[in-house]
Amino acid sequence: MAEQKTGIKLISKNRQAFFLYEILETYEAGISLLGSEVKSIRAGRINLKDGYIFIRNNEALLTNVHISPYQACGSYFNHDPLRTRKLLLHKQEINKLIGKVQEKGLTLVPIKMYFKGSLIKIEIGLGKGKKLHDKRETVKRRDDQREMSRAMKQF
Repeated sequence: MAEQKTGIKLISKNRQAFFLYEILETYEAGISLLGSEVKSIRAGRINLKDGYIFIRNNEALLTNVHISPYQACGSYFNHDPLRTRKLLLHKQEINKLIGKVQEKGLTLVPIKMYFKGSLIKIEIGLGKGKKLHDKRETVKRRDDQREMSRAMKQF
């Protein structure tokens, strides 16, 4: 069997997930893709911003993630940009996620997509939605960090 490289290269990150949700746990999952989707992802044409994950029939499904059609091939062989894609998780992980998602207010969101060797992986987060005052606190904390770092640079 051929050896895999273990280098990790970030493809896309959902920065808004940390603003909208308090991420409690993270999981790594494989993703079932078509050939034109892989080529488009290698070109960096992906948007995780509005994506979310739901579980149906003991399968984790990623939806509303936009992978642009691959430009080099014609329109006949291209994929639907917003199609639902299957996530590859172990049965025990799916059962654990089913139990946690049924709790009040917990949801699954994609956090980042990256290459792990030659494979495309996605990191998903189990998160709880933030209230408006929590979002304000996050913005305030970020601004305070920025001011402290500017003050430290002056000295």
